[in-house]
Amino acid sequence: MKLSNYELRKWILKKMVRHNWWGGKHMAFDNMPKGAPKHIWKEIRNELELLIKENYVLKKPTGYGLHVSLNVKMKAEIEKIALEE
Repeated sequence: MKLSNYELRKWILKKMVRHNWWGGKHMAFDNMPKGAPKHIWKEIRNELELLIKENYVLKKPTGYGLHVSLNVKMKAEIEKIALEE
């Protein structure tokens, strides 16, 4: 199973929207691929890095590792990608 970059991006954003990880509510960067097949974990992490660079996802360094959350300022764009069928 090979997913396109857009499908990976949609999967990541959909997961974060579903769990309501906006702004102050965040999750560990390393936990993002959980729930996906192991052979695509690396691609998920790479796509998450791109989402961070494009400012869809915000980084939050903590004492126990890097955490990420969705950028509230881009909510309309994020929901458009995540919730389309």
